[in-house]
Amino acid sequence: MPIQLHQVFNLLFIISLSYYLGYLYLSITSIFFIIIFTFALDHLLFYIKYQKRSSRFYSSLITSFGIILMMVSSEIYIYYVVIFLGLLQKYYLTYKEDFEEVHFFNPSNIALILGLLLFYDKTHIVIGQLGETLWLKIIIIVMATIILLRAKRVIIPIGFVIFYMISQNVFVIGYDPMLTMEEVYKRFYSVSFIVFILYMLTDPKTTPNRYVTQLIFALLLAVLSSLLDRYYSFRVQHLFLTLFLLSLFVPMINYYPNSKKRNKLLSITAILFFLALSVIITVESQAPYYFEMDG
Repeated sequence: MPIQLHQVFNLLFIISLSYYLGYLYLSITSIFFIIIFTFALDHLLFYIKYQKRSSRFYSSLITSFGIILMMVSSEIYIYYVVIFLGLLQKYYLTYKEDFEEVHFFNPSNIALILGLLLFYDKTHIVIGQLGETLWLKIIIIVMATIILLRAKRVIIPIGFVIFYMISQNVFVIGYDPMLTMEEVYKRFYSVSFIVFILYMLTDPKTTPNRYVTQLIFALLLAVLSSLLDRYYSFRVQHLFLTLFLLSLFVPMINYYPNSKKRNKLLSITAILFFLALSVIITVESQAPYYFEMDG
């Protein structure tokens, strides 16, 4: 079974079980139409770009599942807008090396970031939506671990958790006597937080291939998100913003040493870096909201 198909089954199971338990914000009708829209749009964009039909459906479903699990909006149309933009960049904001074409950003994550950028007052990233049920977390961890071993990405979540705890203690707890590590531990009670770490953070398309660079990737994600927490106070969006920033360097990490188009890759990465910084500054300048962990 392809790894992406395996991931689709896992996420579909999580969404189905979460809906049955009453955790999801969206209605079953809204969920159904978002999935259908994402599926149809992904195939349409594929056909427009390559002039042929696609037999793939994994990526579109994973994108829709990520939005359903991580985003809450007061307006249903916003889901469709951010999904459209997320998939559009997947096909047109790319880098091609020989016969392999890669995108810079995870479609789900950039859709969430664009939701914050364009509709901040109506869109929120919420990682408390799936509750804190222990047995559900255990099931998710077991299922995800099997995929991560197959995809050779298991070092990323392990490294991130370790580095995140250390970074929070050094950069956040150490500077605020009112905070304790218990506040950090509570974040891991959230099922959605675990889903983020095990699924969105480990996307094979937007994470480094080698174990050493994967570990560095996890370290930078933990440190940079903790620094944002240090200077802007804890906000869930910091994890997603940091992932958004770091993922644009992945093609450089994976392809630059042997690339035949080094100057082009370097130029694209530099431009995207400054654009990403502009997005992060704009989002961080907005007034914070503090209910992300509660759903």
